[in-house]
Amino acid sequence: MADIAKLVEELSKLTVLEAADLAKALEEAWGVSAAAAVAVAAGPAAGGDAPAAEEQTEFDVILTGDGGKKIQVIKEVRAITGLGLTEAKTLVESAPKALKEGVNKAEAEEIKKKIEEAGGTVELK
Repeated sequence: MADIAKLVEELSKLTVLEAADLAKALEEAWGVSAAAAVAVAAGPAAGGDAPAAEEQTEFDVILTGDGGKKIQVIKEVRAITGLGLTEAKTLVESAPKALKEGVNKAEAEEIKKKIEEAGGTVELK
């Protein structure tokens, strides 16, 4: 048990990017995907007569990190949100944080692309 606690303690020291790299490395090493594991765990709805899931039409764009390029990401956040410098800086430093909520897929993808080009990381929900 002590070994597990020590491992948890060490993993807690990882940055978000290091944790993402670790997850990718484990997926490759073990030949599994975290998304597949979640899908299997969720399983089909009880009764088996569940209707097909509706396609998502509204997305929340979540800034998950600045990728070490904080200034460039802050500039993009300001351009996307219209926030002032201080507000944009606070938002980037407090990631993960929502940039925009309830936007269509095209706008969400465009925002994601801009942030990723600036060096940041984004998640669409």
